[in-house]
Amino acid sequence: MRRFEFVQGTSAKFWMADVDDTTFIVVYGRLGTAGQRKEKAFPTAEAAQRECDKKIAEKLREGYQEVAAAGGGAPAGGAPAATPGATAPPQPPKLDLPPRVQPGEATEARRKAAVHALAAVSAARGRRSWVLGRAVRRARRALEPLGGLDPATDGALSAALDALLDRVVAPSARDRLPLVRALELLSELDAAAFARAVRDTWKAPPATSPAAGALALLKRQLEELDDPELGLRLGALLVDRPHHGSMSAEAGWARRWKALSPHLEAHLAHRGRSLKDLLASIDAGGDPHVAERVARMRAA
Repeated sequence: MRRFEFVQGTSAKFWMADVDDTTFIVVYGRLGTAGQRKEKAFPTAEAAQRECDKKIAEKLREGYQEVAAAGGGAPAGGAPAATPGATAPPQPPKLDLPPRVQPGEATEARRKAAVHALAAVSAARGRRSWVLGRAVRRARRALEPLGGLDPATDGALSAALDALLDRVVAPSARDRLPLVRALELLSELDAAAFARAVRDTWKAPPATSPAAGALALLKRQLEELDDPELGLRLGALLVDRPHHGSMSAEAGWARRWKALSPHLEAHLAHRGRSLKDLLASIDAGGDPHVAERVARMRAA
């Protein structure tokens, strides 16, 4: 089976895939565990292989890296084993980012509490800003004990979060969830949830949406960095609004940027770019708040 791993922040997961005749097989879970196995039958072997290729492409976009195929050897479809004595190409260093979330245990009771808290945020939409802010803070406190869980692993949690994220691009202002609030919630979860929101949930916002420019910016940065964790952290800093969210205290913003910038610099250096070039390429799209944030980043 082809094996892929995702190690970033508090996330340490693996995902393996194979095709057996007309059956598509995956095994996934946390590193160090046996994981869970799922099988899906298709009418033909070609259809099963197409599904396998599609899912592999999705995992690569989410930040998974292919490692040696299960059982040893080179990754399937990858380069042949190195010639004895040959020098392996240098690999980018693992980024030791400061933890974004603390380790936790996603018990059933905690998951249910998180779902209930997200529903409360949904009910607070369209009400006074302080009511929404209080609901978001409570939801963040409910999500925090889950330890950076990927909501895709829990059907009820995923459905509750997706219902909220859809509201970022809602046509009615009363139904709309501010983007900065959505990012506050995503900051308590696995970065894969952020990547899915940008690439799928928010992939085609209406041109009239107040968040259209910021969402386009998040998508560009995620594509350029090709790293969901860095994309989430940089994106949250870029679209943060002073005094409009529990993450936006100015001193806290400056500390977060100071902690993140060396890791961005190292990541970009291995892609033949510099942080200065990245910041120079950011188009604020006429948004004065984003322009101010980029100016502060450049001056730091």
